[in-house]
Amino acid sequence: MVAIVDYQMGNLHSVQKACAQAGLKSKLVNSAAEIRRARAVILPGVGAFGQAMQHLTSRRLIKALKEAAVSGKPFLGICLGMQLLFDYSEEFGRHEGLGLLPGKVVPFSKKLKVPHMGWNQISVRQKSPFFRGVPDQAYMYFVHSFYCVPEDPQVVLTTTDYGKPFASAVGRGQLCGIQFHPEKSQDTGLTIYRNLAKMLARTR
Repeated sequence: MVAIVDYQMGNLHSVQKACAQAGLKSKLVNSAAEIRRARAVILPGVGAFGQAMQHLTSRRLIKALKEAAVSGKPFLGICLGMQLLFDYSEEFGRHEGLGLLPGKVVPFSKKLKVPHMGWNQISVRQKSPFFRGVPDQAYMYFVHSFYCVPEDPQVVLTTTDYGKPFASAVGRGQLCGIQFHPEKSQDTGLTIYRNLAKMLARTR
């Protein structure tokens, strides 16, 4: 079972539908116990970073999420869920994140149209089991006003140009964060969910 974390911050049903299309059994969960029982975790999210951390804290999910991310089970953060993996965000002040990857979340330049919204290309920088079969320069669908700045360039899986290159996917081991929405990125995006299904099939 794949746990899709429900903390009232995102379009969970589109993620659940993408899981079903990829052959993944998923469940919307909002308890630490359910996260611990799951074989994989998806942390989606749309909205403000600080509010998201408040919701996760009030539901007492922080510890379980950190445990899942370092346990070796597949863990996928999507959009805001990717940003939450980092140390902190500068969105409406400074807000502490999950601290799973060193780095910060910062706003795009005021010279750019914000949010960065629509189709844009990804440049593949590192191999990842989540990105097997995803072609270099593939188009993915983005909606975001802030972007991640990892301290370690080795965790950058893909970059995307918007004013300048930024990290559009990051990862280390079975932990992966994706700034774009794979569930809204047609068949190419669904490849990421299919890869998750293959990762789980290999560990049965």
